[in-house]
Amino acid sequence: MTERAPLSRKLSNIAESATLKVDAKAKALKTAGKPVISYAAGEPDFATPQFVVNAAAEALADPANYRYTPAAGLPELREAVAAKTLRDSGLEVSPSQVIVTNGGKQAVYQAFQTVVNPGDEVLLPAPYWTTYPEAIALADGTPVTVFAGADQDYKVTVEQLEAARTERTTALVFVSPSNPTGSVYTAEETRAIGEWAVEHGIWIISDEIYQNLTYEGVTATSIVEAVPEAAAQTILVNGVAKTYAMTGWRVGWMVGPADAIKVAGNLQSHLSSNVNNVAQRGAIAALAGPQTEAEQFREAFDRRRQLIVSELSKIDGVRVPNPLGAFYVYPDVQGLLGRSWGGVTPTTSLELADLILEQAEVAVVPGEAFGPSGYLRLSYALADDALLEGVQRLQRLFS
Repeated sequence: MTERAPLSRKLSNIAESATLKVDAKAKALKTAGKPVISYAAGEPDFATPQFVVNAAAEALADPANYRYTPAAGLPELREAVAAKTLRDSGLEVSPSQVIVTNGGKQAVYQAFQTVVNPGDEVLLPAPYWTTYPEAIALADGTPVTVFAGADQDYKVTVEQLEAARTERTTALVFVSPSNPTGSVYTAEETRAIGEWAVEHGIWIISDEIYQNLTYEGVTATSIVEAVPEAAAQTILVNGVAKTYAMTGWRVGWMVGPADAIKVAGNLQSHLSSNVNNVAQRGAIAALAGPQTEAEQFREAFDRRRQLIVSELSKIDGVRVPNPLGAFYVYPDVQGLLGRSWGGVTPTTSLELADLILEQAEVAVVPGEAFGPSGYLRLSYALADDALLEGVQRLQRLFS
């Protein structure tokens, strides 16, 4: 009997999402009765605004939403996305330059599929969101990490990018505000990177999913606003998940030059066709409706941000750069490594995260998921009481 043919080598080399893995483990422990506090998932704890839910409920009553619709998205939603792109990214685009996707992840995946050819190198500033290198690999590209530590507020420089550039470099990932660090590039830093990419003809994949979540008067300047000529070689990815507490609705989008969007649209026509129409109707309401609740969410995140930074900074051996965007804090915990805690001596942040979960019943994501060891990511998108209790557990563990 002939042995069965092997599974896909490409997919077999793809790792499970580290953030989702940690979150699933935390939820399993909670289900088993453990009082685990999880900082793992990048998911707002708020309910989706009621007016968005109402719009979806109304959509359920319309039989037109039970049918196939254009693969690239409902025309009304593409128009709403184009309006948001002008409002928040300073770029005027036609709705035809928008593709609505099943969440931001599909937009990220399709962006790399659109601009990466086999053997191409993609510059990937680190710390990076855990999905980027896998999505690059699925496009047969090679991620080239460019690391910036806490001493740089986790922001890479043009000099670092230039040192990593080769004749095979075809794309750059640019994320501001950042997941996992919460760092926000200044307008000047953004302009310098954009001008460098234009000079060398490098595609920019700019993930703007957190652009509306900034603090202390900071604005997340879009790279296409800082350098308008970069728009011809930039794909913006975004979605409603984070700003509007709509993670489970799975509505994202990509915006880019007409030729790139045409290629990506062809892919989506075979990959998934249209996004759920009811969810699209909800997204239209979110983008076009009142932004009052979204602003309340942002204010709550800001309050939590200040609390977690203040409390983590009280732990000897923990260095906490001040995040100015998103809802993550990314402390440098190298000062905790190589020391004994409860009879255990962790030497990596992976071992440290395991120790924290076992001894403090707190779930955090180790730096290995995002780049080098020596760091932890904590999401502060959880209730205030739980947030404080979790950090106090860490304070007791490392006292």
